[in-house]
Amino acid sequence: MQRAKMFGWWFGMGSATALSVVMVQGGLRELMQTTEPLWEARLFDVLTTVVGGGLLAGCIALIMDRIKKP
Repeated sequence: MQRAKMFGWWFGMGSATALSVVMVQGGLRELMQTTEPLWEARLFDVLTTVVGGGLLAGCIALIMDRIKKP
């Protein structure tokens, strides 16, 4: 249960960090200003980036926790 909590927290932090990077680069602004429907726009690219950032952070946290314990 503790590992699931830790993974969830780091997943949230990684997702938030990835989302902030996308926002700084202007990806969300382009997504909001597009005239195409959202499913034809880069929505899938933005979502996979955010979820990928969360998974990366969560997995690294679990690996580091595993290495730290004897």
